[in-house]
Amino acid sequence: MAVNNYKNIFINITPQERTQNNKFCWFKKHNIKYIDFKDPIFMLRFVNDQGKMYPRRITGTSLKYQRRLATAIKRARHLAILPYVADSLK
Repeated sequence: MAVNNYKNIFINITPQERTQNNKFCWFKKHNIKYIDFKDPIFMLRFVNDQGKMYPRRITGTSLKYQRRLATAIKRARHLAILPYVADSLK
């Protein structure tokens, strides 16, 4: 019978000792009220290489600003400031 050599790394670690990646809303931290859709360099931070928007769970933005960001990206795409689909965007 084979012995499992893998150990659960969280057995002896309390939740306080675990490292956490604390996400924060960049817009709330910098007190941004309006997301400018005419700034493509700023918008590229929230778009991956294929041209898709990053979800909230990855960027850490709040729901309110994620909605505004989605609207701004869609406006920029409509005006051809950002492409809809790209092979190598960044």
